[in-house]
Amino acid sequence: MFQPFQEFLEQELFGRFDLQSSPIPPGLEYQVSERGRNPATIKSWCYQCPELRKIRYTYIDAGEMSQIFNSVIYPSHQYDIPLLGIDFLAFGQKKILVVLDFQPLFRDEAYLEKYIEPMRVIRDKYNELAQNLEMKFYDANQYFSKNILFAKTDAETVVTRLFPAYQEYIRLYWETLANATPYTDPEDIQRIVKAQKDYDQYSADRDPASGLFSSYFGHEWSEKFLYEFLFEDAVPLAVPAGSKK
Repeated sequence: MFQPFQEFLEQELFGRFDLQSSPIPPGLEYQVSERGRNPATIKSWCYQCPELRKIRYTYIDAGEMSQIFNSVIYPSHQYDIPLLGIDFLAFGQKKILVVLDFQPLFRDEAYLEKYIEPMRVIRDKYNELAQNLEMKFYDANQYFSKNILFAKTDAETVVTRLFPAYQEYIRLYWETLANATPYTDPEDIQRIVKAQKDYDQYSADRDPASGLFSSYFGHEWSEKFLYEFLFEDAVPLAVPAGSKK
């Protein structure tokens, strides 16, 4: 269901940036599960370029049971622009949840006006995909913007409305990056480093997908995937005695 979204992202990335592959820890880039009624495969990709320090995306294909496309793009530390977050989940044709956002690193008014307000035009155009749903696992005031696309929807709307909205959000993100002034002061850069690390920790601690990963691929693999790939700057909450990160 979300293959065209992955293909569009790849075309945009490879067409605009000088991408280099980033290593994914062995065993985490691809996995097959025979659990459940449908076999599930999970495949991940990771790249970097001078402007973007980490571009990661993952596709889970369990046939009609589930289709999941997830991506986070981290700007290089000299840019304070938000992270680009994509999370599209389909469990059958009717149970579909979509999240698309510029995830702000800071909450001051000037920052939000500069980076989040420009999204409003797109959000208003696709307002049926901005449903103000309750966030069960996250605080909506942390790392999420008021112009997020967050909706329960259906397969037809994914094609007719989500896909064009997604294309517009992605292109606005490149524009935001192109217009951003890189910081050179080490203090400013360290502030951004800390904000991105805090994002990883916050996300890893709350990510509800870890349960889904565990159900398909086992708890041990899921923990490694969460802390060594998805949110590699996060530290596990409880590290078993005798082991180390």
